[in-house]
Amino acid sequence: MDFSQILENALYLLALLNPASKVMFLSTYDPHLSRKQIFELSWKSSAAALLILVFLAAAGEMVLSKIFRVELYSLRITGGLVVFLIGWTAIREGRFMQKRHQSMKESFTDLSLVPLAAPLIAGPGTIAAAISSTAEFGILATTCALALAIFTNFIFMIFSPAINSILEKTHLLGPLIRLTGLIIAATAMQMIATGVKEFLK
Repeated sequence: MDFSQILENALYLLALLNPASKVMFLSTYDPHLSRKQIFELSWKSSAAALLILVFLAAAGEMVLSKIFRVELYSLRITGGLVVFLIGWTAIREGRFMQKRHQSMKESFTDLSLVPLAAPLIAGPGTIAAAISSTAEFGILATTCALALAIFTNFIFMIFSPAINSILEKTHLLGPLIRLTGLIIAATAMQMIATGVKEFLK
């Protein structure tokens, strides 16, 4: 198991996880969340997302091909399209999520699962990447990369109010969202291109 390969894969997954969207979600949630509430939401959603992604990374390709008759390249293309729309929304509108998320009043357990764990953390693009990574590098390396990426995302989440405050004071929030959106959109296009290439083969 090559650590540099795991680190490279973790950084790729972290880009798909898009920590900036979680920082925005938690720091601008209405009603205002306390530090304790943010920590609770962060660890619950991170743990749930990790379980979802590891399970799908291990069994996803078999479930897709044997039960649903869906090939991996189809998942890459579809996941890429969904992620591209998220990135495109960030570039055009300066936000990652629909405004209706701001007014949700679910319990913390519900909120940590939907929309935080899925689809904000374990979204279509991340699921497609996790399954593809298992096919290429194996489940152990993929699990390590997922754990590292989600832990890094968790750190961003628990410090989201401070990060948001700094970005607002320096007027960097809007440009950072759009720059992150551009990177996400480019990553999505690469996923689509890889899927099309596999399809043509």
